[in-house]
Amino acid sequence: MPNLSIYTLFFALFFGGASGQPVRAGEFDSHFGQTYVQRDSGPLKADLYVPEGEGPFPGVLVVHGGAWYMGTRAQLSGFAQLLAARGLTAVAISYRLAPTHKFPAQIEDCKEAVRWMRKNAERLKIDPQRIGGFGYSAGAQLAALLGTTDAKDGLEGNSTYQEFLSTRLLAVAGGGAPCDFRTLPLDLRMLSFWLGGTRRQQGDTYRLASPAAFVTPDDPPMFFFHGENDKLVPIKSPTAMCRQLSDAGVSAEMYVVPNADHVFAAMNRTALEKCATFLADKLHTPEEKP
Repeated sequence: MPNLSIYTLFFALFFGGASGQPVRAGEFDSHFGQTYVQRDSGPLKADLYVPEGEGPFPGVLVVHGGAWYMGTRAQLSGFAQLLAARGLTAVAISYRLAPTHKFPAQIEDCKEAVRWMRKNAERLKIDPQRIGGFGYSAGAQLAALLGTTDAKDGLEGNSTYQEFLSTRLLAVAGGGAPCDFRTLPLDLRMLSFWLGGTRRQQGDTYRLASPAAFVTPDDPPMFFFHGENDKLVPIKSPTAMCRQLSDAGVSAEMYVVPNADHVFAAMNRTALEKCATFLADKLHTPEEKP
């Protein structure tokens, strides 16, 4: 497994973990530690950032990074607060981590969180028809995979909730996203801890984990940002997916953070503001927009 402890530290400090400062441009309420599903390994929880008012508000699932084996839902609390200040209910989740829980556990948890948001929409003051997703790095891969897959793709898992509850999203934004594992070297072992082996051994799993493998014309609009000098996740990955989406007739945007690597791109305020603006624009009704 890669050693990304410094990566996690940067996230905690910048995005509003234990040391982060709230980003408040509007009023909202916070509710921490809400259980959204009970797994054999224990409960999975969500932190909610809900705008003040009657609602219902658009919802955004917020998915943390950490290479699928570390990280917490607190990492993106600063961005979640930014969304809430813009009139979006942000739901930052924990999910099962590798290597104890290999793929597709992570996407199954994300999908269950979306179902939970829809099932509890009235209590959470969420409009169940207007839900988007955001993540960074591993979280962006999961958010993009949410955006491109549905029930026919075999990643739904065994739902605690009613099967008819859709996991499709209306908009996806994220940064540092690995979008396609199908082109990795056949014998590269770097992702074996998460995908269960090399691509030669687990080719179908590598395909199932690739958001780009599922691009279709009915996908939601997507916005990606990426560090110009990102060596951890090559910029060609989201660039190629944007091209695929555009070729399929789906709106896709890309913002390149100048001179930034994987960590510092995550802290770029211009990129984060662009993501928040994109999600607000796609999820708010015309009447709700300023």
